[in-house]
Amino acid sequence: MPCHPVNMADVLQPSDNTLQVPGEHRSVSSTPSGSPSPSRNDCGIAPLTPSPSPRVELRPRLARPFSVVVAIDFGTTSSGYAFSFAEDPEAIHMMRRWEGGDPGVANQKSPTCLLLTPELRFHSFGFAARDSYHDLDPEEARHWLYFDKFKMKIHSTSDLSMETDLEAVSGRRMRAIEVFSHALRFFREHALKEVKEVSSSVLEEDEVRWVITVPAVWRQPAKQFMREAAYLAGLVSSDSPEQLLIALEPEAASIYCRKLRLHQMIDLSQRPITNGMDPDGTRLFDSSFRQAREQLRRSRHSRTFLVESGTGELWSEMQTGDRYIVADCGGGTVDLTVHQIEQPQGTLKELYKASGGPYGAVGVDLAFEALLCQIFGADFIESFKAKRPAAWVDLMIAFEARKRTAAPGRPNALNISLPFSFIDFYKRHRGQSVETALRKSNMNIVKWSCQGMLRLTPEAMHELFQPTINNIIKHIEELMAKPEVQGVRFLFLVGGFAESPMLQRAAQQSPLLGRGGGCRVIIPQDVGLTILKGAVLFGLDPTVVRVRRLPLTYGVGVLNRYVEGRHPRDKLLVKDGRDWCTDILDRFVAVDQSVALGEVVRRSYTPARVGQRKIIINIYCSVSDDVVYISDPGVRKCGQITLDLPDLEPVAGAGATGGATGCNNGTGAGVERREIRTTMQFGDTEIKVMAIDMASNRSVRASIDFLSN
Repeated sequence: MPCHPVNMADVLQPSDNTLQVPGEHRSVSSTPSGSPSPSRNDCGIAPLTPSPSPRVELRPRLARPFSVVVAIDFGTTSSGYAFSFAEDPEAIHMMRRWEGGDPGVANQKSPTCLLLTPELRFHSFGFAARDSYHDLDPEEARHWLYFDKFKMKIHSTSDLSMETDLEAVSGRRMRAIEVFSHALRFFREHALKEVKEVSSSVLEEDEVRWVITVPAVWRQPAKQFMREAAYLAGLVSSDSPEQLLIALEPEAASIYCRKLRLHQMIDLSQRPITNGMDPDGTRLFDSSFRQAREQLRRSRHSRTFLVESGTGELWSEMQTGDRYIVADCGGGTVDLTVHQIEQPQGTLKELYKASGGPYGAVGVDLAFEALLCQIFGADFIESFKAKRPAAWVDLMIAFEARKRTAAPGRPNALNISLPFSFIDFYKRHRGQSVETALRKSNMNIVKWSCQGMLRLTPEAMHELFQPTINNIIKHIEELMAKPEVQGVRFLFLVGGFAESPMLQRAAQQSPLLGRGGGCRVIIPQDVGLTILKGAVLFGLDPTVVRVRRLPLTYGVGVLNRYVEGRHPRDKLLVKDGRDWCTDILDRFVAVDQSVALGEVVRRSYTPARVGQRKIIINIYCSVSDDVVYISDPGVRKCGQITLDLPDLEPVAGAGATGGATGCNNGTGAGVERREIRTTMQFGDTEIKVMAIDMASNRSVRASIDFLSN
């Protein structure tokens, strides 16, 4: 039998179901008599409302225990992995120290850089990829594929799909899903090797639970994309989806911050502002981080961090209802989440939907590139990137290393080495020296050193940092001004960019934060590893975040009784002598609605034809809850649910096999309806669906897809 996808706006009728939790009974309205058979011109899916049930069928929690949790923090600029054994959950083992490294980088993560051969085969990842690309002959490098900061493409692509492609530095293109799977496969191989070295027993791969971090502001298509990349990379099989968890980055950080002891954090609110200097005038105010980094270096040989079995000292000060914000300031995005503590169990409740934007440290890199375009000309910079891609990467690496040392109050200029190929290419391209170009640009905040370096004055660094930092602080302040977020006691700054003294200073000077406001600004000392450690803890206990807020309104298009004067005439459908209104949005959940783990939305559907093998239900979403029809502005089709229907055994006395509602051709006669009860869960980090064929009480293969639109 062929599959029969249909337009749900034509054939579904809403039921009165809402979110339900175990043990609650809610009455359900019955289907109005005479509801039309499927669509205007063809058979489709007939509406069906389930009879009241005393208990909701819940998706079962993981029945199989996992022996080890491996978390991958897949960042825009740097990535890493860590793991913990279920029998010793207080010990988090960090990934092995990488060869290579940059000045000022103290954590054990690796740059998110991937190098593929001209034949599109994997060559290397991280420092090895960067160094290998640097060593290639300039002409040869143009044929290799070097990817960096490629995670940003997933955030910025509105029509993300399995066919979305990425452009390498050399200009060659490749499917994004393959690029991500190469990186994840690299982490899989290295992580499993280390786990097996540490483990005292032989581990099977199905005993490993994997966790991949993503920004909380990512929508469902991007989360599904990472899951599909993990399947392709062989982390887990698509037949065992429960073996992989998607963790939201600020949530992971929040989970880890619960474990912090006082000596593991820095309270910026308690530190005086003295033009970026400590009170004795001898040290930059990020000295605590330097001491902490040195301490971390000394303990690196063990690569094992111990966390509190309960909650840390800061949490012991908190009471039920206390609120705090986690601001994950990473390379590509800034992600904000607001949590409330639930004592005594120590679970977390999200108070406001995740927010943020592309305000990460990459913004400073883009400002530097714009500065180079202003001095040397945008056409030259584009030509240099195309003809000398490896040298361009070297230049940005040099800037990255100096960027990390920028601090407010620093009196000296920062020197950035220009690659010889840049100086030579410019002279041949423009017929003049780099020094001449700089002098003609009248860029007083950038000087030239006779040693072949650009000298960025403190004023220049301020201009490069300020737009990005202003966006971050503005977003935090706007969030704190919302009524739902009043009374926040703490702001935790996490992520690699939170190490920047420039950002720390801006947080201190904000009237709502730091010493001037009533909110204490806390930074974990191992701030670059906070998300990674929290992702491991999330894998060990995914129920710690008990309530989440929804970023969008979700629903399907349905039919409803047409009411003259209330419904527009263009929505009128006359079927079997009755008037119906089409395209009504049947909400599953609403934007900013609180949804707890275990709460489900239930709907029932029935096939329209005897022997129908597949039901396809289009899902619509909106950033607003003030919508009525799926055709309203701002409502878009975002995905679809597919229910694969098994064959039913013939029942004695039944007039037809399959129990499906057939086309009645206007007569109203049809075979007995076959109910497929669908259960959707919105309280996890991903939307999940399951279904039961009520006639046989057997599971129906149900999937939800956000990538195929």
